[in-house]
Amino acid sequence: MREFSTPLSTVIPTTGNLTDDVVTNAREAGDAAVFSRDTGDGWADVTAAEFHDEVRAVAKGLIAAGVEAGDRVALLSKTRYEWTLFDYAIWFAGAVTVPIYETSSAEQIGWILADSGTRAVVAEGADHLARVREARQTGDLAELQHVWSIADNAVDVLGRLGSDISDEVLEQRRTTATPSDLATLIYTSGTTGKPKGCMLTHGNFMFELGVAVDELHELFDKEGASTLLFLPLAHVFARIIQVGCVKSRARMGHSADIKNLVADLGEFQPTFILAVPRVFEKVFNTASQRATADGRGKVFDRAADVAIAYSRALDGPKVPLRLRAQHALFDKLVYGKLRQALGGCCTYAISGGAPLGDRLGHFYRGIGLVVLEGYGLTETTAALSANLPDATKIGTVGRPLPGTSVRVADDGELLFKGGQVFTGYWGNEAATQEALGGEGWFHTGDVGEVDEEGFVRITGRKKEILVTAGGKNVAPAVLEDRLRAHALVDQCLVVGDGQPFIGALVTIDRETFPAWAAQHEKTGDVADLVDDPDLVAVVQEAVDDANKAVSKAESIRKFTILPGEWSEEGGQLTPSLKLKRNVVVREARAEIDALYLS
Repeated sequence: MREFSTPLSTVIPTTGNLTDDVVTNAREAGDAAVFSRDTGDGWADVTAAEFHDEVRAVAKGLIAAGVEAGDRVALLSKTRYEWTLFDYAIWFAGAVTVPIYETSSAEQIGWILADSGTRAVVAEGADHLARVREARQTGDLAELQHVWSIADNAVDVLGRLGSDISDEVLEQRRTTATPSDLATLIYTSGTTGKPKGCMLTHGNFMFELGVAVDELHELFDKEGASTLLFLPLAHVFARIIQVGCVKSRARMGHSADIKNLVADLGEFQPTFILAVPRVFEKVFNTASQRATADGRGKVFDRAADVAIAYSRALDGPKVPLRLRAQHALFDKLVYGKLRQALGGCCTYAISGGAPLGDRLGHFYRGIGLVVLEGYGLTETTAALSANLPDATKIGTVGRPLPGTSVRVADDGELLFKGGQVFTGYWGNEAATQEALGGEGWFHTGDVGEVDEEGFVRITGRKKEILVTAGGKNVAPAVLEDRLRAHALVDQCLVVGDGQPFIGALVTIDRETFPAWAAQHEKTGDVADLVDDPDLVAVVQEAVDDANKAVSKAESIRKFTILPGEWSEEGGQLTPSLKLKRNVVVREARAEIDALYLS
């Protein structure tokens, strides 16, 4: 299949902008609880009318401070209620939001502020303010005029500052932007090179959410619909869910502290969540390790096998009676406890950012949590395609959303067209031309295929395809995804470009390692045991399992366990936990070379 299109199924507005949802909510359902805030003493609801009033007050403050229509205002903060509040206030003021990951270095912050010509920054706390100051001292940020801090009561400060701005002035500014005007500049997380600013318009979001909320009505429109955001709102994935919740009035909460996530989920009790595959892998691996430590490892393994078999059987004519009975038993013994860890009310999850894999997809559906895997990029305002509650094929990223077309180029690259595709890169015409190419097709850089029903499968990154000395093309993602599914494996890098065989570098999961070490009576940390025969044997089992997914010529022949770990803080992972291959290859050149010395 070389091309597939899904017809548009809903009417997309041709006027207005994203602020209209806030105004409509306050007018039509002012008393509806559209947010819940963690006050420290519990969760307090925020009504549509209250949110509208807060957004207006902050927006007036931005106008009073001199922020003009079209000006860029940066948001540097963890995921929290105020992030969403400021995002909409910036839009109410007619300005453009520039999200910055709260983990960004001063150098990264400086680059984004300078490249975007940002006029004002809203930072979370003292640490973020310090990085902004450092960026100002080391770079040319002549456009930057204001820096406010959420921790220093930026909401109240701006509210007081804007007290003299009339409602008429605010309304004129709020309605300035049209669907073709810029809503946000989201800088790519930069797996290669300096981040580029993706220009996303109000119309891009309106198209994306116009079709996505309609197609995912089981999530957004069901009675009591709610979600707890814990991914960075600087990432387009969480951002689009934020806008979707505001549009649909699904109650939304924020949680930035992963350490408290389980407790927050238990208190908030979301009906759906969104996460990247690594989160789903961690939940599975942690549950598996805990069961093993409690002497119930075999029970958990059997329960997992039954969940996967049950999910696969759902795609067939019927589920065998014996399998149905086993599933019912494990639902009481195992699955219910896993669902409870997500708050007890969660029936759907949205996964994106990287491939989830067949096994985990079937496992979660088998325990009663349907993971809807989708595909998209920052440049496409999140989803281009998605599995839907009534149209799911595990192992794929679903069909193109309504109004979206996909084409497979001659070299296997996936190309897309649709109203969610960005207008280009900020101040970078050459990169824009390369991405949008001829005829308006967006070049994703990903390699994949489309089946006869229109379901898209991602098979690798075009620029990450390895070609061995024997001329064999190898997509590392297939092996890496399978390897990371093992409880003890944190991250891995598959190598072998121009080499006689495929090799891998593996890092060990610091959360699951202590339980394994205690079980095997090992002392010391990972660095002391990288050559331990038992640890090597376990990783070899994971490698052997991963190799089942590929041909012999593509299989991993040798691997090395590294004493350290790769992290976002260390610069090896992006904020969405994708591996920065160029960084890791550069830093681990000696270890890679050693794989091929003997």
